[in-house]
Parts: sequence; structure tokens; C-alpha cells
Amino acid sequence: MYQLYIANKNYSSWSMRPWLVLKAFNLPFEEIMLPFPAERNTGTFKQDVLAINLNGKVPVLVDHDLMLWDSLAICEYLAERHPDQHLWPQNVKQRARARCIAAEMHSGFTALRNACGMNIRAHLADVGKRLWQDDAALRDDVARIEQIWSERPEVNGFLCGEFSIADAFYAPVVTRLMTYALPVSESTQQYMHTMLQQPAVKAWLDAALQEDAWVNYLESYQQKPL
Repeated sequence: MYQLYIANKNYSSWSMRPWLVLKAFNLPFEEIMLPFPAERNTGTFKQDVLAINLNGKVPVLVDHDLMLWDSLAICEYLAERHPDQHLWPQNVKQRARARCIAAEMHSGFTALRNACGMNIRAHLADVGKRLWQDDAALRDDVARIEQIWSERPEVNGFLCGEFSIADAFYAPVVTRLMTYALPVSESTQQYMHTMLQQPAVKAWLDAALQEDAWVNYLESYQQKPL
């Protein structure tokens, strides 16, 4: 059985991606939560992660004596280990496209990441409105994402046919667009709806909403409720 080390579901977008792949494709794994500390440079989070992974970050996948510490590498490894599950699309052209758009998400969209941190339980429409007005790079990132999503084969479907690694990589974007209520097209809203109905995505969101941990340095837009 795999072991997947993750951080808080409410905040950790990179943890979400391989977790969704494992869950959606019914691959056996043990989830090990290493929660972020409430304040930077406190608690044992860094030491706990360093004991497993010398780059000090999650997610981490452990398979017996093999340790992987990059979300895309983890998903590629799982796809190789379970070829019958078709974690990437079966169609060669869609598979190539899925890899391209997953890699683009893996390395890009820094304006969206920096301005709109993942915070599933938050409702930050006012913040999103201000960011949208002031941040051209954010608008460009969202426009590119909308372009990618608009090219899915079916308007009511996933990015490259059936749910795949590519969709898992864009799942945190769905949560960001919701949290900050960024203005998006009807087609984008339809893809978001499709993703929100996906059982693994629903399971992650439900668990995130049940978390009560408050991480101050990841809550830059709001104060902790009394």
C-alpha cells in the first residue's frame, strides 16, 4: 500500500493533486497528514517532513523503499505502475494534450498562485473583485486557463475525455475561482460544476471544510474569527 504525506486539505493545493489521483482511481493508499503550524517557523512541520523528504515539502509518496516528492512525478509513477487504470487518457492525442496542460499548470500560473492562495472554506469575493481590477497578470492567467478548459472534448465532460491526471492538476484552480468569485465564462462554470460533482473532488472538499486549523500566514485576507 502506498503512503501519501500531505498537509491541510483546506490550504495545500499540491497535496490535493496526487491525493485525487489515488482516490479517483481507487488505488490503495494510507493518508498521513502533517498539518501546517499556526505560525511560521513554529511547531514540528518542517522537521516532520525533513524526516521523510530532504527538500522539506509535501506531498510525498512512499512505495516501500521508494520516495517521490513532486506531484507530477508522483502521478507519472502511479500511471506507470497501474497502466490498466488509464490515469492518462487512452487516446494518444488526448494523452499528449493532457500531459502538456498538466505540465503547464505544474510550472506556470504564478500570478494566480500568488494572489489567490487556496483556501477552500473562505469566501473572498470582495478580495477577488479588487484583485481582478488591479492585477493584469492574474487576469491573463485566468484567461489562459479558460482557454485550456474551453477546448475539452465535451462541454459537460472533463479536460481530455474521462477524468485524468490533467483534471486533478486543475482541481485546485476550481477551488480558487470559487473562493475569490472571479468572473468566468459559462463554459468555465460548467467545467467547475463537472469537477465539483466528481466523487474524489467532493471527498477532498468535504474533508477540507471539516478542518478547523487556522494557519495565520495562509490567511492574509481575513482575521481569525473570535
